Amino acid sequence: MHLNPYGEYAVLLAASLANDWPADRAGIEARTLAEGMTMTFPELPDDHARTRAVIDDWLRVVDEPDPDARSALLNAQMAAVTAYPRLTNHDGEGWHLHYRDRDEALPQVLAAVISVGTSLHLVTRGMNRLGRCAADPCTKVVVDVTRNGRQRYCSVRCANRAAVRRHRARGIPSPVPPR
Repeated sequence: MHLNPYGEYAVLLAASLANDWPADRAGIEARTLAEGMTMTFPELPDDHARTRAVIDDWLRVVDEPDPDARSALLNAQMAAVTAYPRLTNHDGEGWHLHYRDRDEALPQVLAAVISVGTSLHLVTRGMNRLGRCAADPCTKVVVDVTRNGRQRYCSVRCANRAAVRRHRARGIPSPVPPR
């Protein structure tokens, strides 16, 4: 049995949705499948808007620097989607825990999976392992899954840009005032 099926993939799914919001509900479901969820969900007309609200609420956690306030936000999110954990064996995944009831709508499932997954990610890796890209002006979400816990950029491209900026800032002499 998998003990932590929701940690890393759920927080990476949330970041993927936040960083590149799908144009429609089909895009959201395709992303969930691409990021590791194997279930499909009954379709409701407001799924796209309600899922956007889930991601916007999750971004409050991303942007909260204080660990106590961050945990309070996550606790409130998990309380809002409270369901009993249950064992399941669907889609050839093997026995694992679900933190939601059966047959929930897509936004409700994502709210549960993302809040529990983010909580597991932060308590197992560190409360500082979630934030925004350090390369100005990028604002993409960074989920730090590195061993050393020092991931600050959303991509190699942003890391390289920041390094070039730092290098140029050190190498450019101060202008000499004309005499």
